[in-house]
Amino acid sequence: MKAMLTQIRSYERSVQLLLVNQFTINLGFYMLMPYLAAHLSGTLGLAGWLVGLVLGVRNFSQQGMFLVGGTLADRLGYKPLIVAGCILRTVGFATLGLVDSVAALIIASAATGFAGALFNPAVRAYLAADAGERRVEAFALFNVFYQAGILLGPLVGMLLTGLDFRITCLVSAAIFALLSVVQIRSLPARRAADRTAGTDTGARESVLGQWRGILRNRAFLLFATAMIGSYVLSFQVYLALPLEVRRLGGDGEFGTAAVALLFAASGLSTIFGQTKVTEWCKERLEPGQALAWGLLSMGLAFVPLLAATAVPVPDEGMGRRLLAAVPPTLAALLLALGTMIAYPFEMDTIVRLSGDRFVATHYGLYNTICGVGITLGNLLTGAALDAARAAGMSALPWLALVTLGVACAGSLYGLHRAGRLTHTAPEPQPAAA
Repeated sequence: MKAMLTQIRSYERSVQLLLVNQFTINLGFYMLMPYLAAHLSGTLGLAGWLVGLVLGVRNFSQQGMFLVGGTLADRLGYKPLIVAGCILRTVGFATLGLVDSVAALIIASAATGFAGALFNPAVRAYLAADAGERRVEAFALFNVFYQAGILLGPLVGMLLTGLDFRITCLVSAAIFALLSVVQIRSLPARRAADRTAGTDTGARESVLGQWRGILRNRAFLLFATAMIGSYVLSFQVYLALPLEVRRLGGDGEFGTAAVALLFAASGLSTIFGQTKVTEWCKERLEPGQALAWGLLSMGLAFVPLLAATAVPVPDEGMGRRLLAAVPPTLAALLLALGTMIAYPFEMDTIVRLSGDRFVATHYGLYNTICGVGITLGNLLTGAALDAARAAGMSALPWLALVTLGVACAGSLYGLHRAGRLTHTAPEPQPAAA
């Protein structure tokens, strides 16, 4: 931990502030969102389809608008988009706690999602710009702060929601309001052209031309497509693994504790292991190799669950509890390891494939592509889990997830061997006088 603090202090103040900002953003977000569905269905008494609509609007407004948020960040500067996103989320979260009409809830949900689309690409592009040649290490630290917020947020939210969900909403809104003030006062302004060759190409090129140029970057699109699997696999910590724990461990106190163990294992291993893993990988592996090994580790994370299907399930007792808790926890740890290996190099590769042009826009499109992949992947995973249980073929979903990880790892290794992960977009040509 001391070495990590020393490493943090070695960066510019802007990088340090962005790391703390991301922890605070995730703290405020995850102290509220896990409990929103229960508030909508329980306290407000909304029908299930309306709850799904409100939550779906938030997800769509974020995933669908990442490209817009990234484009605006490249054109207007990173700081205005970060501040605007935090202010919008302040308003959205406060509204979620104060209104009960469906129309107002949908608008507030859309606002919180769009807020994420505004600041997420801008934060990553800003961090990449100010970290310079130390991008990989900076994104490793970024993941530590990111996971710390995810880990602590639900715990704080559970305490506040035990009093009143509206208190949770207002406290979360207050966190984002404070974060907005801190960034307005302390975060230096930074534009996309500040640390590039010196010409603000974004000001001369139309938005559609900018987007067409990115869509012609085949290496970037191939990389984004290959990386969809990493997000589908890592998301199973929230979908398939808790469902498996509940299936065997039940919905009582043991099942709840075993699910909490999944999240704790994933978050704590990242907090204490990320920088060491990144340092080890950077010394021994090329970026493309690290990405392939990360995806392979994520695919192999489901081998313990696959092996567990060959073991007869006891009706009750310690054997059943061990079967419910141990394989999913091992899977969560291996997924965390794979993410630790891949994530810093993933973020760095996006910058390299962009050629340092329109970095935020590239991050925005990348997030949209992966977001669509997550949605489709989760639908297919959920359907596979239901079908496998109905057919008595419990090993099938885990085998499919292992195959997905191996296939994506092979794709990334192929891109690495072909030199497609070191390709950069062509430099902009100077405008004629």
